[in-house]
Amino acid sequence: MKYVKWTIRIVLIVLVAGVLQYNLPDRDIVRIVNTEVRRVDFGSNSVFWQNSGAGDAVSNVNRDVFFIETIQSNGAPLVFRNEDTGWGWPPYFKFDTADLQTQARNLVSSEDDPQWVAVRHYGWRNQLFSIFPNATSVEVVPGPDTRLIPWFNIVFLSILTILGLTIWRLWRNFRQARIDPVFDEIEETSDEVSGWFGRQIKRILGRPR
Repeated sequence: MKYVKWTIRIVLIVLVAGVLQYNLPDRDIVRIVNTEVRRVDFGSNSVFWQNSGAGDAVSNVNRDVFFIETIQSNGAPLVFRNEDTGWGWPPYFKFDTADLQTQARNLVSSEDDPQWVAVRHYGWRNQLFSIFPNATSVEVVPGPDTRLIPWFNIVFLSILTILGLTIWRLWRNFRQARIDPVFDEIEETSDEVSGWFGRQIKRILGRPR
């Protein structure tokens, strides 16, 4: 039973960490090399794409999606999708996809004359399943070594930790005050009943024929 409890706890921790890691914002310093629009046919990875943009016709089969193609400081490519989140999840309330695409196109630069930008985004990049992080903003930075402090994540995770510890402490106090005494009483009653049955069985077995 002990191993089952720990397995459940570890699975829950991994799930929560995965959800947070996917949905919380991150920033990458890159150089934009191209922007384009692709017709995307959604398949098994459709859960990692947003719904249709605000005001667009709803289509879960295919639609045009903006993409921002970039190069990292180490030369590795990193491609972002650019989709509205609207009023849905995650709650970025992003409605400016077209404006962001125009801004990104204006910041396209060459390797000889690079213009470094910090792309704020959420999500993962996975080549196997064709998953792309969703860009939410771009900001010009002095260079590829610019230090970016994730203030939002620090504040959010701090509040979430405090809230989680508060709920855990309230649950622990409630369990100790209300639940544990009930189980202790049940256990005592069970011991008394089992003891009574044991005495009866011994008496019956010990009765002379």
